[in-house]
Amino acid sequence: MAEQQKALFLPEKQGAFALGDKPIPFPGPGELLLKVEAVGLNPLDWKLQKWGVPAFIHEYPAVLGEDIAGTVESVGEGVSGFAKGDRVIYQGTFTPDKAGFQQYTLAVAQFTAKIPSNISLDEGATLPTAVATAAMGLYAPINDTAPGGAGLTAPWEAGGRGKYAGKPILVLGGSSSVGQMVIQFAKLSGFSPIITTASQTNQTLVNSLGATHLIDRALPAESFHAAVSSITTAPLEIIYNTISTPETQQVAYDLLAPGGAVVFTLPLAIKVGAQGKKRVINVFGAVAIPSQQKTGAGLYAALEGLLANGELKPNPVRVLPGGLNGVVDGLREMEEGRVSGYKLIVHPQETGA
Repeated sequence: MAEQQKALFLPEKQGAFALGDKPIPFPGPGELLLKVEAVGLNPLDWKLQKWGVPAFIHEYPAVLGEDIAGTVESVGEGVSGFAKGDRVIYQGTFTPDKAGFQQYTLAVAQFTAKIPSNISLDEGATLPTAVATAAMGLYAPINDTAPGGAGLTAPWEAGGRGKYAGKPILVLGGSSSVGQMVIQFAKLSGFSPIITTASQTNQTLVNSLGATHLIDRALPAESFHAAVSSITTAPLEIIYNTISTPETQQVAYDLLAPGGAVVFTLPLAIKVGAQGKKRVINVFGAVAIPSQQKTGAGLYAALEGLLANGELKPNPVRVLPGGLNGVVDGLREMEEGRVSGYKLIVHPQETGA
């Protein structure tokens, strides 16, 4: 019998999370076995538990947790470039052996990145989903039949660094985990000004990441256009809306220049005109799906270097006590809107009985 580990299960659709035991899996060809040292909580986790989304979870009991940081425990056949003890990050999937709310998980080596010594494992666990969502929305190819992005040239590609100098970008929700990454990628791509919305308490944070102007998120929608116009009169050809409520979708769509692209992180909830005039992108923040694999592989190949030289900074963190036992209360905090400017992290190895 395989050695057992602690895991947090979602036993059934819209059920209550429950701590239990499951076997530690063995890595197959192209895979790594990771000892999960830190896992980040994601808004998607509480939404999947509360609403149940068949597109993500196909069978129960399920294990969630997408934002994984840990150490390599063993290496599967055909894997090169990784060794036991390497510190890495990985974006988990919604399959029991490749998710983060457990003490050990499998990872696909191609989409696993080492993290440099200047990044802690806690900080590393803030990165996978936020980085993927930001990068895929901006840089994945335009695709009308499968998940894709705005098709911009990525800063890790030839000619991509600083390519969009002098062009403005608007990031709604700049202090969110995804928003923080979008701002940093926008800076690497050369966008200026980089305009974002956030609360005034997060101004220092978003400015430190590269935002040049902050508009208070509490500003009424009817005043938003004037606020943006006071900063730039250049056409807004790219807008990234990490909030994506119906109201903010409408604001973003109205501000977008003809021929431009707006990225939403939630399903479209407004009426839009012809796609050719204003492109609307519903981002799917995953690096391993077929339509985004090339962009995802390029991102993961560049990630360690971007982190090492400080061009990409992780989110601030707050560690919850109790290992996996802290997940439920943490997700409740997120659902109630009590988390801002930082990422909640748990340590699965600290899980008690």
